[in-house]
Amino acid sequence: MTDLSTRADLLSAWHSHLSQGRRRSEHTVRAYVATAARMLDACGLDSWDAIARLDAAALRQQLARRRADGLTNASAARELSALKGFIAFAREQAGMLDPAPPRMRGPKVKKGIPRPVTPDEAVNLAVTVDEDAGQEWIGARDRAVLLLLYGAGMRIAEALSLTGSVLPLGETLTVTGKGNKQRVVPILPILREAVADYAAKCPWPLPKDGPLFRGAKGGPLSQGIVQKAMARARVSLGLPPSATPHALRHSFATHLLGAGADLRSLQELLGHASLGSTQIYTKVDAATLLDVYRSAHPRGD
Repeated sequence: MTDLSTRADLLSAWHSHLSQGRRRSEHTVRAYVATAARMLDACGLDSWDAIARLDAAALRQQLARRRADGLTNASAARELSALKGFIAFAREQAGMLDPAPPRMRGPKVKKGIPRPVTPDEAVNLAVTVDEDAGQEWIGARDRAVLLLLYGAGMRIAEALSLTGSVLPLGETLTVTGKGNKQRVVPILPILREAVADYAAKCPWPLPKDGPLFRGAKGGPLSQGIVQKAMARARVSLGLPPSATPHALRHSFATHLLGAGADLRSLQELLGHASLGSTQIYTKVDAATLLDVYRSAHPRGD
């Protein structure tokens, strides 16, 4: 049985690493520490050396125990990610030359139509990419991009094609979408503030004819960087793999539809060439939408 004081020390160090070293959100830290605690209790571990010796078989046994408790595939995948992180940290603490955790594939998570995230989850994703960034201006940048996807329903390519000429943002913005088709989208105060914050912190010049969102070395920001930042954030928040940048645009649409927006208006806001493309959003569970989204866009205040 793990000594309680030693167990507390191990979990305290893991907590500090996540919250201070990795700047994870409070929700993520709480979930990851709880996952580590269950492993310590199940295996009776009392030192970094013992944790560092855990192999793939031990991980499979722990997941099997958790699956017996009713854990879904998506939750099991998140739990495995947390355990791998804990073992990697333990190996660093134990002074192992190779801190990489055991190689083990997580359970398959069924893919389907992008599931919308809730309003709070959308904002938490933006906050988390900000917290997890290595530099303050990069955090502000990633936060601004994700908020544009959710708050204005923009495609990631559309957001990254914006130039410095849009500064300062007004109440609306003309967006150029697929086929060079232009549309006007409303810009909420939270979006204007996020973009202005990024522009003020960005160390690179933002001329009117240059890209608004810059990479770490000053070039145009790539979609892959945004996708990776959001992938890290969704793991931190315990969200499913379906929580992608495109899912934020999907959430914008489903939340407005659930709040009473008509399909024609939604088609214009999304820049769809045909109404058929917009109708996919009607497949979201209407009852759930009515329970959760009872007003206009949840971030419109």
